[in-house]
Amino acid sequence: MKVLLYFEKQKSLKQSGIGRALTHQKKALELANVDYTLYKDEGFDLAHINTLFFDSYKLLKKCKKNKKLAIVHGHSTVEDFRYSFRCWRLIAPIFNRMILRMYRKADLIITPTNYSKSLIENYKRVKCPVYAVSNGIKLEDYQYNEEYVNEFKKFFNFGNKKIVISAGLYFKRKGIFDFFEVARQMPDVEFIWFGHLDKILAQGKVLRAIKKRPKNVSMPGYVDIRVLKGAFLSADAFFFPSFEENEGIAVLEAMASKTPVLVRDIGVFKDWLTDGVNCYKATDVQSFKDKLEFILNNDVTNVVNNGYMTVEERTLDKVGNKLKEIYINSYNEKKQGN
Repeated sequence: MKVLLYFEKQKSLKQSGIGRALTHQKKALELANVDYTLYKDEGFDLAHINTLFFDSYKLLKKCKKNKKLAIVHGHSTVEDFRYSFRCWRLIAPIFNRMILRMYRKADLIITPTNYSKSLIENYKRVKCPVYAVSNGIKLEDYQYNEEYVNEFKKFFNFGNKKIVISAGLYFKRKGIFDFFEVARQMPDVEFIWFGHLDKILAQGKVLRAIKKRPKNVSMPGYVDIRVLKGAFLSADAFFFPSFEENEGIAVLEAMASKTPVLVRDIGVFKDWLTDGVNCYKATDVQSFKDKLEFILNNDVTNVVNNGYMTVEERTLDKVGNKLKEIYINSYNEKKQGN
């Protein structure tokens, strides 16, 4: 059995969560000894389609016509597009139609969490099975590395100051306004937001907030991966105030780096993250500030270790085995049905 892992516009998506999902899927399938290709012109038995653009839909229809199993990956939902790009309200109806036409035509859908699974299952006319499989994490990439830590310290040169980091595109949905306000109220702590979004795509109010951000907030955009990994290994806390996620790969990366994690208390984290057990949760600026001050001034080793145990359940070998099981069972069912 040969699987087509299909990602349209790979270069433009490279820095995004979907781009990292491609890297993770390839490694997961390699670990599970699943034969795959990235090229639709090669022979394949089933397609695992990860994007929603025109060529992705065209491939989906072709698979259906040729009675080949077509799996669509639910990286995106109607909910997580809100409060994102410039003019998102105008674009949303088009984007929503793109999502729904793919999900409604799929033989089955794979999505990262039980939360996103429940959202997709409740979309009108989506009748196919939906499976929750984490995007996964390659734990060995986040082990302590003194060279990476030194490169991070050299890049920022913050001395002995406490450091809080986050990562994401410049979206209101990502909680960037709360991130700035918490930083403003904690002037003795250095805050870093990793990530970028072209100005033409970012909302005007987000760009204005970035321009007026507190002096203790650094926004380096995309940096060398060694510096970024050094940041995860060096930070005193990872602060992720996003309002809507389908998993949050950056949260997995922070936990794998044994960095204390503070997230907004939202639906996607309810069944696998517990406040004070494997992470910290809050809901607004004041409670974020209170939790960060607690993290920065107390021994939170037990919570950090529990967070690491949480991501151990999402390693790429486990993800690969789950994908392989879904592929084989669904392929056999499709073959028998034909």
